[in-house]
Amino acid sequence: MKRIALTLFAGLFLVTACSDKVKDHNAQDVSFVRDMIAHHQQAVEMSMMASAQAASPKVKDLASRIRAAQDPEIVTMRAWLSAWGASETATSGGMDHGGGGGSMGSTGMMTDAQMSELRTATGPAFDRMFLTMMTEHHRGAVTMARTELDKGKHPPAKQLARTIIDAQEKEITEMQALLAGGL
Repeated sequence: MKRIALTLFAGLFLVTACSDKVKDHNAQDVSFVRDMIAHHQQAVEMSMMASAQAASPKVKDLASRIRAAQDPEIVTMRAWLSAWGASETATSGGMDHGGGGGSMGSTGMMTDAQMSELRTATGPAFDRMFLTMMTEHHRGAVTMARTELDKGKHPPAKQLARTIIDAQEKEITEMQALLAGGL
């Protein structure tokens, strides 16, 4: 699965980089890519915690698969921004990256306080917290990807959005089943 995902996104990047359509994008595409990079980075960080802190092999496996899927997507999205002449961070506005102490916004980003809590959790408590937080995180990514499908212009970005929706909806179902099973 990991090899297929890497091959898919490497191919997607090459086709995109070599295409005259690289400039065929709009502000929504740039916003989606910027926000999704930050979103994926947080998911990767959360997934890396699982290797040391999770008790359940199923949680560790899921986290490993999340990281394996999202790391190459980050590389691809960074390449798009570079090709578009856009920076990775917006000069103003942008997504709420969870810096405050409140609850998650519509993007599903964890707050600094939530990330701190996850960093200190271990064992079954970590497993439950990880699955609960990652479920909400994925729901935010699905919402962001649906907006890209509706308003984006860049065909490869829209294709990535579809991939994100499909993969993360399956993972949400898996996480809900793990939680319901009582880990």
